[in-house]
Amino acid sequence: MNGFLFQAFIYLLAAVVAVLIAKRLGLGSVLGYLIAGVVIGPLLHLVGNETEDLQTFAEFGVVMMLFLVGLELQPRTLWDMRTRLLGLGGLQVLVTGGVLTLLGIAVGVPWDVSMVAGFVLSMSSTAIVLQTLGEKGLLKSDGGQSCFSVLLFQDISVIPILAVIPLLARPELIASQSASHSGGHASQAADWMSGMPGWEVTLITVAAVGFVVVAGNYLSRPFFRIIAASKLREVFTAAGLLLVIAIALLMTLVGLSPALGTFLAGVVLANSEFRHELESDIEPFKGLLLGLFFITVGASVNFTLLWDQLPLVAALTAAVMATKAAVLYGLGRMFKLQGADRWLFALGVAQAGEFGFVLLSFTVQSAVLAESIAAILLLVIALSMMLTPVLFILLDKLIIPRFNRVEGKQSDEIPEQAHIIIAGLGRFGQVINRILVANGHKTVVLDYRADIVDGLRKMGMRSFFGDASRPDLLHSAGLREAKVLVVAIDDMPRALEIVKHARRENSSLHIVARARDRADVYRLYQAGATDIVREVFDSSVRAAGYALSATGMHPYDVEKSKNVFVQHDRAGLRQLAPLWREDIPVFDNPEYVAKVKEITGAIEDAMLGNRGAFLDELDRGWTPPTAPAGS
Repeated sequence: MNGFLFQAFIYLLAAVVAVLIAKRLGLGSVLGYLIAGVVIGPLLHLVGNETEDLQTFAEFGVVMMLFLVGLELQPRTLWDMRTRLLGLGGLQVLVTGGVLTLLGIAVGVPWDVSMVAGFVLSMSSTAIVLQTLGEKGLLKSDGGQSCFSVLLFQDISVIPILAVIPLLARPELIASQSASHSGGHASQAADWMSGMPGWEVTLITVAAVGFVVVAGNYLSRPFFRIIAASKLREVFTAAGLLLVIAIALLMTLVGLSPALGTFLAGVVLANSEFRHELESDIEPFKGLLLGLFFITVGASVNFTLLWDQLPLVAALTAAVMATKAAVLYGLGRMFKLQGADRWLFALGVAQAGEFGFVLLSFTVQSAVLAESIAAILLLVIALSMMLTPVLFILLDKLIIPRFNRVEGKQSDEIPEQAHIIIAGLGRFGQVINRILVANGHKTVVLDYRADIVDGLRKMGMRSFFGDASRPDLLHSAGLREAKVLVVAIDDMPRALEIVKHARRENSSLHIVARARDRADVYRLYQAGATDIVREVFDSSVRAAGYALSATGMHPYDVEKSKNVFVQHDRAGLRQLAPLWREDIPVFDNPEYVAKVKEITGAIEDAMLGNRGAFLDELDRGWTPPTAPAGS
């Protein structure tokens, strides 16, 4: 059974089973996909030679991913990143490529082979790193943004590397060689341009990029308005895919990276009113193709060659990853990345990447590297990619919890106590602290980010460095005597630890906690929080008020309507919290679903059917029968 349906069944089954197991073990989806590929490929031989063809197809997931990343970045944001993009990214490629070249020469490898291999291995895995950073919510951090800048510059640098490789052709390898792996999207140089003068090639390239920018700004909106007017969701989805594929095809025709072209298109469309619709339509295809790409990487590992050359491959992999991590750590210090962000940057992009498959194939075709050397380097790339999720686990479990001690920064001594303790000094905690202090209250503020604590001290905001989830630090801040604890951190596992410990130690403590969504509200409620604030709830209610005002409703009625909704929603949370269970999806919890229907009906009745009666009651000081748990 080698038909299409059987192969599709094998790939999908492997993906679902492996990813579920990996996620349950805390290993992340990427490692699950890679393991699935190894199992169905080299171990069980359930998939055959079609893996190479699938890998070329699956690499389109990287193209879609960069398009979606571009949609999140407005041109102004990209311009603000220029220092990291050119500085961090440029130095990473040049320094890493140079160091690996020197190491190759030092062990007797010819300089041209060392240089090509060095710059090929200087590339990192955009797919794995961005997927993992997104899953862990680290993409917006300083370390995550630095990783993204390096990855984006690497994608751009593929273009000049492809241009230089043919100039290094070795006479003894001039005979045409077939690549060990499919060339992929980025290696398909435009044959029709090969005989043109350099200035014509440059002009065509600039024209293609200019067309993407102009079309994105002026042609895409009318196009999508026409599509949207059809009111057919599947047509809009098809139009979104058509846009991505058309840009990728255009970039391929002029010899550029399709991923770079679609990223540029995403940036251009970042301000479009169709941005969110495009994201929601393309996201499922991106996720599926990226998963398929990771599976094909695992399935393409040549275990026969790996076992034969295991000491060499292991040594090369360790040398490449250690060299890249050291260079990245040094650049992180140069660009003033702090603590955990520097380690995230150093380890996050220490692997070789998927563009290495593309470049190695092109080096063999161009008679620069022998097939035997390329096969070894392919194993190094695949092995380093498979080790990347392990590095992220190491980062999560060992390095980040201890990085303060690694940096020599100890928790501050807290010489005073207060009746109000605030855990977290980000944008959420800062506002709370400012209001409390402005009203004459003394607070003790804790945060584990030394740079933020030091910076706010310079501005006159008294705060202390330390991890508020540590019981000894909470006690030194006066936990047992405190009246109020504000948990303003956005790390839910740590927030739950703090709330549970604080409730055990001080039963009368009033705990105000920050939540991201309803599930977090329920977790914090069960942990013992008194008042729970959803991050965007108040702003969403305000936005709804603006929308009601725009319909012509009187401002007085708008405010009363908002108050009715807030009161009912908060009272509903109080009723739903005891019914929520961590181990059962809410849609499979019949008691929870029934209560949601009941509460929804009551709110609709209040807002529509009996609006006048409820607003009159509100005028007379109506309040819900029990105090709510969260807002």
